[in-house]
Amino acid sequence: MLAGLLCLGLAAAPVAQAQGQGQGSAPVRIEDLTSTELRDQVRAGRTTIIVPIGGTEQNGAHMTLGKHNARVKLLSEKIARALGNALVAPVVAYVPEGGIAPPTAHMRYPGTITVPEETFERVLEYATRSFRLHGFRDVVFLGDHGGYQKSLQAVADRLNREWAATPVRVHAVDEYYRVAATDYPEALRRRGFGDDEIGTHAGLADTSLALAVDPGLVRMDVLRSGAASANADGVRGDPRRSTAELGQPGIDAIVARTADAIRRSVARRH
Repeated sequence: MLAGLLCLGLAAAPVAQAQGQGQGSAPVRIEDLTSTELRDQVRAGRTTIIVPIGGTEQNGAHMTLGKHNARVKLLSEKIARALGNALVAPVVAYVPEGGIAPPTAHMRYPGTITVPEETFERVLEYATRSFRLHGFRDVVFLGDHGGYQKSLQAVADRLNREWAATPVRVHAVDEYYRVAATDYPEALRRRGFGDDEIGTHAGLADTSLALAVDPGLVRMDVLRSGAASANADGVRGDPRRSTAELGQPGIDAIVARTADAIRRSVARRH
């Protein structure tokens, strides 16, 4: 099964090597550093900062509200270690998730948190202005949720126009989300899984990725019961055959291909 999924086009060894290099090395999350440690890291050449963007939303009866936040936090750290010169900002966990009056989209389910699109974009803008002030030259947006991808690009475009005469650039790297939303499900289809099982939200694909990130994100007793059946409780897909083994090639693909996309985007800046 893993062999079929690895036809995502990756060489698994470089990912494993990059992850292995992270063992015992300095922290890459800025919230784990002191102010002076961060200053010294930037002065030493770590001038790329990844901004992981998640979301707090319902994921059915079998998966926690923080799935996006946990996934983007872990993957951003792996991507930063693969790049070698990058640090990782705190996760942006409050994102647009639908309306409140009346409740729409995921807001129809308990625990989902939403903010207006303009507020979300303003947070990203001022986080980026903060990073520029402190010496970062490349700010990378990685979004784990599909609903706000256009906002990431809009903020990046506005700031890049404003800073065109400076060495600072903002990168909205859509490869991260595209691999998870398109390429990984396609690999599952080649293994014989149907779209009604793979799903688009909290189905087989989504749940398998979560299991590969952290099994604690998934309530296995619920997953294996009728409560996690297709199209129940906000689920779009059927997660019951989800496994970490199915999810790991997707995780590896997201890390390797996003790191490559960031390298290409930063190279175009010069």
